[in-house]
Amino acid sequence: MGGTKSKMLRLLILFAFTEICAAQNAVTVSVFTVTSKSMTVQWSGYTGASSYKVTATPRNSPGPSVFTQFGGNVVMGSVNSLSPNTVYTMKLEAMDNALNVLSSAATQETTAPDVPSIGQAYSKHSDSITVEFTTVSGASSYLLRAESKTGDFFSETVVSSSPGTVVQLQPYTDYSLSVMSVNSGGRSQPSYPIEARTVVMAPKLNTTSPDNGTILVTWTPVDNAVLYTLCIIREGSMSRNKLNTTDTTVSFGGLEAGTTYCIKGTAWDAQGRAGDDITTCQITRPPSPDVILVEVTQGRSLGITVYWMSVQGGENYVARTTNGQNCNSTVSGYCFITPVECGQNHSVSVTAYNGAGPSSPSEPQNYITYPCPPENIWVEEPKAGNCSIVWNEVQLVEYYMAFIKRDDGTESSCNTTKTTCPFSCMCGYTYLTTVFPYNQAGSSPYANVRNYTTIPCCPQGVSINLVSTETLEINWSPVKGAELYETTAAETNDVIHCNDTAPVCALSDLRCNTAYTVTVTPCSELRGCNRTCTPQTHETAPCAPEIVNMTQTNNSTYRVHFATPNTPNTNYTVTAIGRYDTHSCQSRNGSCELTQLPCGSTYEVMAVAMTTVGRSLPGYSKPLETGPCCPMYVNVTQVTQAMTNVTWSPGSGARSYITTLMSPRGHAKCHTLDTHCLMGCITCGTNYSVNMVSISSTGHESECKYRGFSSSACCPTSVKLYRRANNSLRVYWSSLGPQMQNHTVQLYGTAANYTCIAAGGSKYCDIQEETCGDVYTVVAAPVGQNGIKVGFCQPRTYSVPCPGGNAAMVVSRKRRSVK
Repeated sequence: MGGTKSKMLRLLILFAFTEICAAQNAVTVSVFTVTSKSMTVQWSGYTGASSYKVTATPRNSPGPSVFTQFGGNVVMGSVNSLSPNTVYTMKLEAMDNALNVLSSAATQETTAPDVPSIGQAYSKHSDSITVEFTTVSGASSYLLRAESKTGDFFSETVVSSSPGTVVQLQPYTDYSLSVMSVNSGGRSQPSYPIEARTVVMAPKLNTTSPDNGTILVTWTPVDNAVLYTLCIIREGSMSRNKLNTTDTTVSFGGLEAGTTYCIKGTAWDAQGRAGDDITTCQITRPPSPDVILVEVTQGRSLGITVYWMSVQGGENYVARTTNGQNCNSTVSGYCFITPVECGQNHSVSVTAYNGAGPSSPSEPQNYITYPCPPENIWVEEPKAGNCSIVWNEVQLVEYYMAFIKRDDGTESSCNTTKTTCPFSCMCGYTYLTTVFPYNQAGSSPYANVRNYTTIPCCPQGVSINLVSTETLEINWSPVKGAELYETTAAETNDVIHCNDTAPVCALSDLRCNTAYTVTVTPCSELRGCNRTCTPQTHETAPCAPEIVNMTQTNNSTYRVHFATPNTPNTNYTVTAIGRYDTHSCQSRNGSCELTQLPCGSTYEVMAVAMTTVGRSLPGYSKPLETGPCCPMYVNVTQVTQAMTNVTWSPGSGARSYITTLMSPRGHAKCHTLDTHCLMGCITCGTNYSVNMVSISSTGHESECKYRGFSSSACCPTSVKLYRRANNSLRVYWSSLGPQMQNHTVQLYGTAANYTCIAAGGSKYCDIQEETCGDVYTVVAAPVGQNGIKVGFCQPRTYSVPCPGGNAAMVVSRKRRSVK
């Protein structure tokens, strides 16, 4: 078993080695290239082969097979006479000398399509030639071959069908052109070549617009070109202008400003062929814009705003002034030029720009800037209160506005064409002055401010007051502009008594009854002192007079004699000062009378001198005693028609009183230590005078008179009450008073009360009774002018029976009904 297995293993190894050697010696074949009617193959050599046979057999067509035999040393060969665009099986056989096949291999490939033919070739562009050719069956693409006649250019271009175009050629150059068809197997043989020349290149147009109605076209000469054609078309229009020229410069005129035109250029060769064309567009320069307005503007810096009308074709606008400033704008119809100087007279023009260049400048527009402020401003005050602002003249000014502002806020202004402006300036103020020049552009945007301070004002409210007989106090209101005040008096050799900031000064240790001339001078550090202030004259108080003696002229009057140490126009006042009151008299000579001195008083009498400026100190006083006082009031009260009670207030200084009531019909009198007295013997309806004598403990008497007293009117007498037939009552009386005296009668009954007024001169009064049989109290009294009952009349009682029983019963029923 072991030997058998070993033999079999050796057999398998030998068989495998034989197969490997055989695989290494097998022949291989592949297609190297094909044409429309041939196919070239290559193969690997086979050891021991003396010849190789290549057979091409159509695969899908009934055509005959074609073979070719090669020697043993050949490894590549071609088989011809094949059909175009046909799939062939290419079989290779390696044979020995006896033509035995040692090894074989096969592959498949398709022959190239048939060879196409060129119909024509032409050039429309200077870098290409278009070839028209016949298409062949089975071709998936075509190969255009171009060769220059000089041999310096060769190219093959793949195209899908006819016509095809060869590119990247040189202008006006001769080329040999052929075409090959291509499929998956390869390419056919080249067609019969044809010669063609490219056209000349297009001229390189350069366009400019020298003005807003012209476009100039220039170009460099094109090689081999004998003629040029230019065509111009306005943008947005169908109209066109065409011309031929041999020159290299053409100018198109009469065009619209700011409008785009397109120019198409073509060169022609000597054969009359049009070369490449080129189109370029050019806009003409814009028309000149019109300046509408030049406005001078104020802001942080002075500037002008230029306004214009936009024009066709204008892309950018530049405004230029004659002094070299400019501004530009691309959208809006205005622009700003800042800063500009004041006081300038220039003009500005606007130029429109586009891609072609600038337009002609617009007509210049003149403008004037704001005037400059005056360099120097000052204030002149030739006369106090009359000031003027003065300044240097400024160019390009129509008028000036001067503004004056006082430091209290008061403002004033003036409008003038001159260089001065008057204004009223008050003393003690600081004035801020400024001047604004104006012209048609407006006012200067700023102005210099100058301060001017007037001299301090003289105090207007100077008051000089006596604070003592030898001291004058001077007061005044503070004034504008004053920082210090000097106070002097001429009578003291103008010695400065006060040098202070306070508006008050006291001049002391002066002589009495002497006039002093006082001057208050205001001063300031800036303007000095105002020495024009008017002095004020004031006298000191008069000297004190002394009392010489006093004499009594009547009960309440005393004459006082005193010395007169002052000027003749001095008034003297003598004053008697008591415990409760004061009395005085005045005189310019050496005496005066004190009148109406109260009785029963003790006074200290002194004299004081008075002038218009004040009063002196009082002189030494002397005592004075007056008589007793009359009572302040006396009241006379009538107790009865014939008796009165007199009362009075105590009189100062009086110990006893004598009271008298006097009348033509008699008098009543009493003497008492009391303040009341009861007097009889008074006659009714009589006017009495009331007199009294107050007697002091020292025996001084004072006669006192008081308002008179009238006793009450006389009461009627013989008053009677009667019943009359018509149920009326009559009251009758006798009158002791005047015949025309009015009387009133009052009846007071238990059932009713009655009142009756009798006219003057009547002695009775009738009353209509309501109920009879009553008892009446009757009072008849005179009536005063005011209609009020007067007098001390006594009532009387009367009983008046009814005239009959029936009547009484009626009255009784009435009473019951009333109840």
